[in-house]
Amino acid sequence: MKDRSFGSSNQIFARFSRTPKKIPVPFYRASCGNESFLRPVETLTIFPVEDDGTMWKEVGIDAWIGARKTSLEDARMTVTEIIDRVRKEGDDALRELAKKYVELTDIAVSEEEREAAYDEVDVEVIEALVEAHARIERFHELQKPKNLWFQEMEPGIVLGMKTTALNRVGIYVPGGRAAYPSSALMCAVPALVAGVKEVCACSPPPIKPLTLVALDIAGVTEIYSAGGAQAVAAMALGTETIRPVQKIVGPGNIYVTLAKMMLREHAEIDFPAGPSEIGIIADSTADPRVVAADVMAQAEHDPNAACILITTDKTLPAKVGREITAQLASAPRREIIEQALKNSGYTIVHDIDEAIAASDIVAPEHLSIQVADPLTVVTRVQNAGAIFVGKYSAVACGDYAIGTNHCLPTAGFSKMYSGLDVQHFCKTASVELVSRDGLELIGDIVETIADAEGLHAHANSVRVRRQC
Repeated sequence: MKDRSFGSSNQIFARFSRTPKKIPVPFYRASCGNESFLRPVETLTIFPVEDDGTMWKEVGIDAWIGARKTSLEDARMTVTEIIDRVRKEGDDALRELAKKYVELTDIAVSEEEREAAYDEVDVEVIEALVEAHARIERFHELQKPKNLWFQEMEPGIVLGMKTTALNRVGIYVPGGRAAYPSSALMCAVPALVAGVKEVCACSPPPIKPLTLVALDIAGVTEIYSAGGAQAVAAMALGTETIRPVQKIVGPGNIYVTLAKMMLREHAEIDFPAGPSEIGIIADSTADPRVVAADVMAQAEHDPNAACILITTDKTLPAKVGREITAQLASAPRREIIEQALKNSGYTIVHDIDEAIAASDIVAPEHLSIQVADPLTVVTRVQNAGAIFVGKYSAVACGDYAIGTNHCLPTAGFSKMYSGLDVQHFCKTASVELVSRDGLELIGDIVETIADAEGLHAHANSVRVRRQC
């Protein structure tokens, strides 16, 4: 891959032209008995959509969480068949499965295709991606652990940790309803900052120019035209064109998510992830217009996105509802937002203590804190994928350019998973340096416990050394 340096605005204008390309929305073939049919891309979490005439309503925490109906089992048969095909047929399976929406000849994206992609993207967007990349890289550089450190614990006993980057990882960049260059940056940057030598990316064909440009700016070494569960299977198992990886990261629909989970014996993954969501803790100081804007921003992601406002102010929900109605009137993605708002709502609590407790039960992907003393809340909250503090900390800043990572666990998984970071692409090994004096210091302890467990050779391995 060529080394690219981006100079002044005039230099960039001289290099790139602006002719956007429209890409069709992908479909996946699902099976039902002996019948096969096309269905649009789905997501990990499904919220039941009921046309009850309301969009902004009061909901209980338990009811809101209960609406997160996962449908992984519905896709298991389809994903199992896809994985089996890729295992047996390799590249041929990728080409055949791609025929659902495009005729695929070359799986690997060429250097010429990368170059051509720049001509399809507005120069202002390219400049924005370059600047976003720099900020994301700068923040993730701060996460880098020491390659090796030691600490003398006792005389003659020195312990340490050695951190090694994974050698080869795969990233999945969705290509469904829209292009997601931001996800390409978010997945690639921490891997490369960690020191991963080979980063390969898969995205549904035809790969959108925006995605190609973002992957190229990030420095991804290999790009492949492959989408859905088959792309995950290809990266995990390997094909004639795509060599297997150690870890697969990146968001995707229900088929992608399930394939990642089913192939963990071959390649580790980041975490399960579904449609976007936001939890907002707010009090009487919160600006209803800002709260409404945050709700709308998450709702436009997907019809199955979900938002919940947890507030101590009984008057705030009505104000937010009026603002949502006003902003919805001119929203370009109004239809999607209206569907997502049916999964959303508010709950009124007595005080901040109760609000924090409720938020931790929800464990939202994004948590916005809009209260008089936000830092106090930050120190006490335990479960959230990313936390946005104060009126001006829009979640959208984290989605694109502030530097933090937007690949985050959803559907309550932030109780046990962290968002994507440099550590995801590293592995560690403890290092032990013991001198003769150090061995004498712990020798009796080791021999006693080893003999108690009946592992006498373990005890003898220490005894022999002490006798030398």
